[in-house]
Amino acid sequence: MPLENGDTARQRGQQVNGEVSGTPLLRGMGDPPLRGMTAPEDSRTEVTAAGWEPGPALGGGDVTPRGTPQRAGQHEEALMTELSELVQKVVKSSSWWERHGVDISILAGSFLLLPAGFLCLQSAQAIPFLAGVLTLGVVHHTLTVKGSHLASHNALTESKSWGKVWAIFFIELCSAFTVEQGTYNHVKIHHGYTNVIGLGDSSTWKLPFLNRYVYMFIAPLAVPILTPLVALDLLRNVEWKAALRTLCCMFLGFYCHYWLLLHVSGFQSPWSALLCMLLTRSLLAHPYIHVNIFQHIGLPMFAADRKPKRIHLMSLGVLNLPRNALLDWSFGHSLISCHVEHHLFPSLSDNMCLKIKPIVSQYLKQKKLPYNEDTYSSRLRLFLQRYEELMVHAPPITELVGVQ
Repeated sequence: MPLENGDTARQRGQQVNGEVSGTPLLRGMGDPPLRGMTAPEDSRTEVTAAGWEPGPALGGGDVTPRGTPQRAGQHEEALMTELSELVQKVVKSSSWWERHGVDISILAGSFLLLPAGFLCLQSAQAIPFLAGVLTLGVVHHTLTVKGSHLASHNALTESKSWGKVWAIFFIELCSAFTVEQGTYNHVKIHHGYTNVIGLGDSSTWKLPFLNRYVYMFIAPLAVPILTPLVALDLLRNVEWKAALRTLCCMFLGFYCHYWLLLHVSGFQSPWSALLCMLLTRSLLAHPYIHVNIFQHIGLPMFAADRKPKRIHLMSLGVLNLPRNALLDWSFGHSLISCHVEHHLFPSLSDNMCLKIKPIVSQYLKQKKLPYNEDTYSSRLRLFLQRYEELMVHAPPITELVGVQ
């Protein structure tokens, strides 16, 4: 991949740091801390590192500083342990309402909005009809994105049995996907190997044969159609009982939506009902695709055998977007403004991620670890400007080792 002017300097080992946008290639120069540098394209992505030096890889593929790998590895683990203890104190002091109740109420409130949405679609007037489309669209994404995401991490309940029930309901019935494959790909791979090339590098979101404008603004409309097709293809990798259950749940979810449009909203033809289903299910598909690529792609990428310890891997390879009322409700805080917190503590609910956000951000900044933040508009400009580099070509591997 051709490097830009700034990247050429970085490859030669200059001290670069500060607010970085795109795919930084960091290479330490020795003992002095890296100096700040304002990033191009007005990005506010904040990536700070201190004393990065090449060093030998330890077992498990984690990389630590030169000279004292065992001590450095213990130091990095101690950082994660210390942060975990701070977060655990907050969790233990929080009520059930804070841990689970707030998010369950949002999901329950979305269900209660369903009748109003279907009834609004009965109207022949534009404003009530559009209100119905907006209501059903927001409810659909709240159940399928927020609900499925929380269920995949068992963050809705402390019971594993009920967690399985909620996972089947939100992921298979509402989202038309298979629990086993969805949970494995997201929890085991994406979270376990965040920004590791060939594993959790978000490459599943790339369609290099599409140009930037088609991918960013037209292709998201096909998400409601592509999702069940991908799910059907993945059923080959699960047991026949799980595949049969998924098929039944997918059919039931689609048919209930279709039946309600015909018999409650009063659509006269199957095609008009199906078109309305497509419209509501793709209402927030654009930010859904954008969020999934904005928060990982363009940040440091690593080889499986040359990756930092967990606290560095998650702080380097994850980015927070600003709070947004619509997306906070529909997608959840853990996917928008608390994505760093979510990757560090994935079993916490959206509300708890929001509650621990000041602690995590203060701790990472105090320890001079990365805490990446950027605006939605800034990331959109970045991806439109550097689409070929970020979404078409293979990302370069960041040569990055532990913090001293």
